[in-house]
Amino acid sequence: IFRVMFKYSYHSWVVKMKLYLESSVFNFVFADDAPDKQAITTDFFENKSANFDLFMSDIVFSELDNTKEPKRTALMQLLERYPLTNLKNTQEAINLARVYVSEGIIPEKFINDALHIAIATVNEIDSVVSWNLEHIVKIKTVVEVNKINKKKGYKQIFIITPEEI
Repeated sequence: IFRVMFKYSYHSWVVKMKLYLESSVFNFVFADDAPDKQAITTDFFENKSANFDLFMSDIVFSELDNTKEPKRTALMQLLERYPLTNLKNTQEAINLARVYVSEGIIPEKFINDALHIAIATVNEIDSVVSWNLEHIVKIKTVVEVNKINKKKGYKQIFIITPEEI
């Protein structure tokens, strides 16, 4: 008879939800024409963001970098203030985004919106956070994206606004 003794130690594990921040979230920090959304977004960054693992992608960086000055500088400074992990746009994400477009979920003209969701999906991010209510944060988009994700073997992804956090 062998006795195996295991020494257990208690570790406090805190698993943070992973959020992919789409470009509009950063833009609304500076949206003087939408003070309610601006306040919600600012509150998210200042008071809630530390509770999550934050992600963005090369697509976000490119979209923000294409903004006119002086807003571009302010956006780049905002990116530097928070611990954001940059996710690369892979062929796997491009292929998945093309499926979203070919299935009519997101119009081809807005392929970057499909890429945001696809990049988050292939990287197993829990939720896409966006203020884009036209193509991203819609019940139709959530339902149809998750149908495709399930069919392709990806986990469910949530798509929400900063207000829902």
